[in-house]
Amino acid sequence: MNRLTLFIAALCLAGADSSYPQTPSSSELELNKVQNAQGIQMFVAPENTEPTLRIILSGHAVSDRSIEVLFPEHVTVVEHGSNTSRPLYLFRPGQVGERPPWRRTRRSLEYQRDLPGGVRLLARATLEDDGIRIHYEFTNKSAVAYDMIYAVTDPRLTSIFKDVRLERTYVHHASGFELLASETPSRLTLALDQWLPARYLASFTWPVPVQRVERRADGITYYNKSRAVDQPFIATLSADRSWVVASFTNKTGNVWSNPELTCQHVDPQVSLAAGGQAVLEMKILILRGSLDEAFKRAIRQHKSLKS
Repeated sequence: MNRLTLFIAALCLAGADSSYPQTPSSSELELNKVQNAQGIQMFVAPENTEPTLRIILSGHAVSDRSIEVLFPEHVTVVEHGSNTSRPLYLFRPGQVGERPPWRRTRRSLEYQRDLPGGVRLLARATLEDDGIRIHYEFTNKSAVAYDMIYAVTDPRLTSIFKDVRLERTYVHHASGFELLASETPSRLTLALDQWLPARYLASFTWPVPVQRVERRADGITYYNKSRAVDQPFIATLSADRSWVVASFTNKTGNVWSNPELTCQHVDPQVSLAAGGQAVLEMKILILRGSLDEAFKRAIRQHKSLKS
């Protein structure tokens, strides 16, 4: 596993601050809320200054926190000629920093902000009939070229989707669906303080790491699946298996999860020329349906995503 991969996985934070009101006021909700034909709602979570989206399933209370999305969790770059990554932005929970100006259209919530290094970020989340299309547009106003830039979308699942032992979180191989953590059956019986903290990764375009299990000095154990997935897709079923949340993109190095947060990562990367622009997209499917249905939708739609 390379240095950048380790940096990426380590940045999946411990959790959002819950010291602020968890239920938005009616005025806050209406200002930055959109809803689709299935009754799923998306709004800007007011307890965090920095961009966080909350997704409410149809028929669930507004206070439900089953799906929250750090939008993004961080923006990271590697300058041309360098082997070292550095963050231009890193999410902080609570009332910290300056809230970006949000704009609502009929089905989208978006904002723009200037980041260090002369990079301007436009972030847009569009609530479609079957989930959320995430769009990041980078404009480089500097004379510095970046060999790599990406924004890490971090959907965190709780309540009916919580899957600490990765018993309902799936990836897809050429042979079909398989649990992300299928090669680590001991996770089901280990004491939680021995299983966690952990990151479980499966390669897509990146080579499969030779080292399958790596226990790092920071206490986090990294598990690498021995076979690459055949699609940049990761999905979690609800406890009653009636709902599925799945993240996918067009192209990425790997897919992975922090089981403590039941987060899903399919983060694409792109280069950004000096004075240039670049776009990255991914999608979060939210369906009352089957794993197979979610995968078929991802196959039909993934080429429409820019990366």
